[in-house]
Amino acid sequence: MAINFDKVPNYIRKEIDPPKKTLTVGSRGNDVRQVQEWLQYHKSLTAIDGDFGPATRAALIDFQLSIGLGDSGEVDEETWQRLVMPMTNALKQPILDPDQSIPDVIATVAKQHVEQHPIEIGGQNRGPWVRLYCEGNDGIQWAWCAGFVTLIMHQACFYREERVPIEGSVSCDTLAAQAKAKGLFVEKNDVVKGKFDWSEFKGACLFLNRRTPTDWTHTGFATAASGSGSGKNLVFDTIEGNTNDEGLREGFEACRRKRSMSGRAHYDFVALLPDD
Repeated sequence: MAINFDKVPNYIRKEIDPPKKTLTVGSRGNDVRQVQEWLQYHKSLTAIDGDFGPATRAALIDFQLSIGLGDSGEVDEETWQRLVMPMTNALKQPILDPDQSIPDVIATVAKQHVEQHPIEIGGQNRGPWVRLYCEGNDGIQWAWCAGFVTLIMHQACFYREERVPIEGSVSCDTLAAQAKAKGLFVEKNDVVKGKFDWSEFKGACLFLNRRTPTDWTHTGFATAASGSGSGKNLVFDTIEGNTNDEGLREGFEACRRKRSMSGRAHYDFVALLPDD
């Protein structure tokens, strides 16, 4: 199903709506910068400087030829839509089973996002995907793992006309505080010692990587678990943003991983259950 543009926030519309006029050599500004970002995403590399020069035109022609759009070297509405298609695919409404739980719907939308490979473009915590998950903001200070889960929770609950389990934030600490206030916070020890069985999440949940008792540094979705429903041997599958091949915070992409309850990492969890 197509996106209902009337209800898409303005900061998202700025990322996916086409420019008001065709962009060509000599054009300058933010629209050109966005084109250059998306060209990098599509592996047609050029500088990201907001200046539509010969190199940008050449990179654009490479992209157009690669998808069968000719070689105009100009960004009309059709070319723009093909550039930003990964983001519109991430935002479209998936086919949902009416009997799916809210945690399962959230997992479905998270899988839809990760399949488009959200990635930083143009530097640390920069680019269209970061702005999508951080309400139009990007830059070094905008670590986006919490924004990633927040946007997806809101998107999924919008499709089901349900309230989000927690309001969400770009701060992991705030996510933890919101979960505690709603009674949805689950400590690692409760899972390890069998006081809380994984099946009680009813599908996906959030994991929070705890550094200290009051400081959580990374988050993502835990979509399934293998092994027993509790204990140190439990392994869970994740979909998470702003990570990397080593699973560290402050990475560069959204990806799938597996994490274990054993070892040094301390994981707490947030149930994604609707209000009763």
